[in-house]
Amino acid sequence: MVAVDLDEGQVRMSMAATENPELWAFLKQLRLGVILTGTVAAIERFGVFVALDEGPDHPIHPGVGLITYPELSWTRFDAVTDVVAVGQRVSCEFLQFDTWNGEARLSLRATRPDPFQVFAEGITVGRTLSGRVTKVIPFGFFVQVAKGIEGFIRLREPAVAPGVVPEPEDVVRVGDEISVSVLEIDRDRRRLTLSQRSV
Repeated sequence: MVAVDLDEGQVRMSMAATENPELWAFLKQLRLGVILTGTVAAIERFGVFVALDEGPDHPIHPGVGLITYPELSWTRFDAVTDVVAVGQRVSCEFLQFDTWNGEARLSLRATRPDPFQVFAEGITVGRTLSGRVTKVIPFGFFVQVAKGIEGFIRLREPAVAPGVVPEPEDVVRVGDEISVSVLEIDRDRRRLTLSQRSV
């Protein structure tokens, strides 16, 4: 039997699908974008299994549906249980079928508005915003400017003197409230580039 990854354009051979013709028939009839409902059956280190209302039980896993962590939410989360809990009812968008593992890959976040796109609708380059520093890394820092929306400032950008790149501690600390201006809004990659220098 054939396992198909629609995103990667890969075809793999698998014996798993042939062992359960009912499961194979169910996966094969699913179409991209269809909404499937079910109950969160288990939370694993690689994703969340969903027991779907329609279709067969899975012969090995707790559910036929699988939501990988990036497809759970548009915003960052510390723990999966901040987003879903075992026993919770969910509606998810079907992304692809994987007959290698006998799974329907699902997206929970696709059924909800993308907060970045909503935010980008009302923002223009050059606008000044207030925000809180949420994370400092060796080459820059992140600033939360709205709920679930963070922008990035490159560390070379707020230089203390020409040609001098400061250490992160010389610029900001996590929790600092600062004013920033919008340099760039990349809606395709969901990236917001900010500046302190131009405020």
